[in-house]
Amino acid sequence: MKKLRYLYLHGFASGPQSSKGRFFRERLLEDGAELELPDLTEGSFERSTLGQQLRCLERLVGDDHAVLLGSSMGGYLAALFAARRPERVSRIVLLAPAFGLARRWTEQLGEETVRQWRERGWRMVHHYGFGDERRVSYELIREGLQYEEFPDVRQPALVAQGRRDESVDYRLSERFAAGRPNVRLVLYDSDHQLLDVLEPIWGEVRRLLA
Repeated sequence: MKKLRYLYLHGFASGPQSSKGRFFRERLLEDGAELELPDLTEGSFERSTLGQQLRCLERLVGDDHAVLLGSSMGGYLAALFAARRPERVSRIVLLAPAFGLARRWTEQLGEETVRQWRERGWRMVHHYGFGDERRVSYELIREGLQYEEFPDVRQPALVAQGRRDESVDYRLSERFAAGRPNVRLVLYDSDHQLLDVLEPIWGEVRRLLA
């Protein structure tokens, strides 16, 4: 018998114990639902890519139905998966989703930095989950460029983002929501982390799930 699963998809250089993941897990428990907090990198941050994480999510969901809550890169991942497996996903919540991650990252880093990353094969980035510097493979970019910027999501969706987001331009979420009556976009006077507006976001999440 298929069941409804709730999964939180963490962002890049984050992990299962992120503040937002734990917050929504506590709130959903109060409503009698269990939010799963998987490690989407499967223990190998350096080699993680969007494709690897999509395959991980495919195995996690299996033949069940899922509600996906994703933050930043995890939000983009949730949208990609929902577009590819509409029969497996009933609703999605996207928190500051990093649409078009690979292309926008290369634009922000600049041609020289990207060239060095490609030639070396890896670069060091700060990992918020571990609290130190970790390697990430250039495969994340090379493979990530194949994915569409705005996945064709048909399920009911909530997008929450801060107007002061320093990592992902909130206008990307506006473009994603435009012309999609199934998408509710809520903008807050907040930054990329959204930690100061989690309670009002939770109110929106409850309305989506009702």
